[in-house]
Amino acid sequence: MVLYLFYGPPMDWDLAIKRNCEALQRIVLTLFAMIGLSEGERVERLPFPLYRAVLALLRPAEAAVRRLIVVAARGLVVKAPAVRAAPSKSIVRGKGEGRVSFRLYDPRPRISFDRGPRRKGPEPRIHFFGGFDPRVPLFRTQVQVLSPAPEPDTTVRAKPLCNRLLAIKGALEDLPRQARRYVRWLTRPLERRRPKLFSTLRPGPAPGVRKKPGHEVHVILGECHWLARNLPDTS
Repeated sequence: MVLYLFYGPPMDWDLAIKRNCEALQRIVLTLFAMIGLSEGERVERLPFPLYRAVLALLRPAEAAVRRLIVVAARGLVVKAPAVRAAPSKSIVRGKGEGRVSFRLYDPRPRISFDRGPRRKGPEPRIHFFGGFDPRVPLFRTQVQVLSPAPEPDTTVRAKPLCNRLLAIKGALEDLPRQARRYVRWLTRPLERRRPKLFSTLRPGPAPGVRKKPGHEVHVILGECHWLARNLPDTS
């Protein structure tokens, strides 16, 4: 009885997965509604402010789903995929609008060794002698009428964003399948993994995490990150 009071009740991992999965599904459906995306259709272009607003919520949602996949894969054993020989002739498949796969690994931060922008020196001074400047035409036979500058396009291409939304929606609807994908990837030797990473989760804080949550998705990401980092040892 003393041990129970000290350590608390046992963790219900399935309930934690279900609760966070349902919350993430609500958020993803909200993102679908924000851009007017429906099944079987694509949005071609989006206003840049709307694109940024959706992306700001999609990034932490994707990171939370990756951690849910790791938690759902605890103790899971799958048969290692057979090594198949490459075909003798290269086969080029058409680019269709089939199923999009959810990316299992966190994007790694880019490391730049650039010390900063280089200072540009003064522009060279060009002198012309004899009163002749080749930059000035000798004769002007036509009067150039400048047309008004076109209005800048404030929209961005939305196809990659739509694919990511469809991928995360499919992953949440079939989390056990994504867990099997993760275990198959994990059981491969490092040289055969694509990409060649030791873990799908990057070290340190999760992508999109915030110290002061500004949205429900940040709270969910914090809980999913804790669950993935505190899995019981099933070996």
